[in-house]
Amino acid sequence: MAVSRVKIPPQHIPKAITFLAGIEKEKEKETNNAAEKEEKKETKAQVLLALAREAEYFQTPGMDVYATFSVNGHRETWPVRSRPFRRWLTGRFCATQGKPPGGQTVADVIEALEAEAQFGGGPEVSVYTRVAEKNGRIYLDLADEIWSAVEVGPDGWEVVANPPVRFRRTRGMLPLPRPVKGGNIEDLRLFLNLPDDDAWRLVVAWLLAAFRPIGPYPILLLQGEQGSAKSTTARVLRALVDPSTAPLRTAPRDERDLMIGASNAWVLSFDNLSGLSSWLSDALCRLATGGGFATRELYSDSDEVIFDAMRPVILNGIDDLGGRPDLLDRAIVITLPAIPEEKRRDEATFWAEFEAARPRILGALLDAVCAGLRNWATTRLNCLPRMADFARWAAACESACPWERGEFMTAYAGNRAEAVETTLEADAVAVAIKTLLTERTEWEGTAAELLAALQPPAWAERTKAWPGSARAMANKVRRLGTFLRQSGVEVEFYREAHTGRRLIHLQDNKGMTSSPSSPSSPITDTTESDRVTQRVTQPPSRELSSPLSSPLKFASALDSDDGDDGDDEIHTSFLNDGREEMVL
Repeated sequence: MAVSRVKIPPQHIPKAITFLAGIEKEKEKETNNAAEKEEKKETKAQVLLALAREAEYFQTPGMDVYATFSVNGHRETWPVRSRPFRRWLTGRFCATQGKPPGGQTVADVIEALEAEAQFGGGPEVSVYTRVAEKNGRIYLDLADEIWSAVEVGPDGWEVVANPPVRFRRTRGMLPLPRPVKGGNIEDLRLFLNLPDDDAWRLVVAWLLAAFRPIGPYPILLLQGEQGSAKSTTARVLRALVDPSTAPLRTAPRDERDLMIGASNAWVLSFDNLSGLSSWLSDALCRLATGGGFATRELYSDSDEVIFDAMRPVILNGIDDLGGRPDLLDRAIVITLPAIPEEKRRDEATFWAEFEAARPRILGALLDAVCAGLRNWATTRLNCLPRMADFARWAAACESACPWERGEFMTAYAGNRAEAVETTLEADAVAVAIKTLLTERTEWEGTAAELLAALQPPAWAERTKAWPGSARAMANKVRRLGTFLRQSGVEVEFYREAHTGRRLIHLQDNKGMTSSPSSPSSPITDTTESDRVTQRVTQPPSRELSSPLSSPLKFASALDSDDGDDGDDEIHTSFLNDGREEMVL
């Protein structure tokens, strides 16, 4: 580029030199000001970073970074990217500097803290929602202003100010009342509309399971006509374990919404459902016995967000919610009776009475949890049903419950048997198989041959209730397999050796074998007053690789399932004392 030259008259040269010198000084001044501003910004960040080191930082197994810091004499734990932590950090700066640090400064400091926690060799610590376990003791977060919790052990329970586990708080979480000793679980019955004593025992057992930090957890299905207090019952039960500003929710739109809800609450309660879709039924099965869900992280192309949760769940509705065998296999079904008008109470009176009784009821439930921890190692069941760990835990807690030992297992076996009968009577394929086996005691063939051999009930013809292909028929029989076996129909899938054909073998064994859901003597007592010993009546088939060391870390593998069929094999596990236990 050509440079143009300007000829300055000699008399103007001094002025030109002075002008150019002024421009250089202005540039130098601007550079110095920018350097001073940058120096001030770095100094502000350094001050904020020094103040931030008053907190303790750690990352979770999921690589989320949390901070634990003191507030008015108690400790709080929050994600470093949460509003409460940013406000604490800003408040500390304002208290010492007399002015806010600025949003960008706070963001820069948080980035530095996350990097140090993840790559600086810091500790990895788990955080919990509402319920946790450490060293064989259960901790229940009261979610109050001073972040206290209840420590529950075999020898009793007490409220502690600084529990040794880290709890997280989520939006909508409400505090539990401080429990009171000397209560009676029977007081809870005044606030529940249950049909009989068996339903009462099952609901209390579900509550006691909800205080365990490790599942599996049975799904509680509350069914009944209008005016049977289904929603009120669900509210009462959740208020005793995990109260929330939104205790009842509508059905989730997809599995992502379901898992986000499970990540932010301990108990999930879905209200006024009109049936369950296939995907929701399968997702609830995984949530009850354990399972993960992965999806793409927002604003990214390849990163995943993984949700892994196991939660107690309550479902209520007028319709039959347990249409799929795999869901019913994990469920407790309670049909609530209608409340006569003369026995109804107004909402204000009901909830005032419940709030007055809630601390005593909570204390009584915690007494039963103590009994469960105390009796777990010596509790055996003669015949373990599906959800075996739940059944064993409920039996271990029975010594502190207002009924005789063994009555829970009787109620649970009866509830399962009724669920099996109801499911098979309402399923078109099950009805057709039973009809087929009334004419003969045994049948064998391919899925296509079975589809041709079965006669659908009149109400199932030309509907989705009847399989439209051989594959659909095979899948349907697989789902029904567990319930058919419990009703006396043996189901076997195998490949024929010389032809390679996939065959289904059906045999009517009714009267030849007894149902595993109906143990004749569910519990055998020892001479010790506060312990229950139950023995295995069948030989083990195979062993797991490692012993169980804690009642809170027992084999969730016993009840793990893929959530899609009922073909469960026989497993064994080792208990604390090394003896084998049969799981059916």
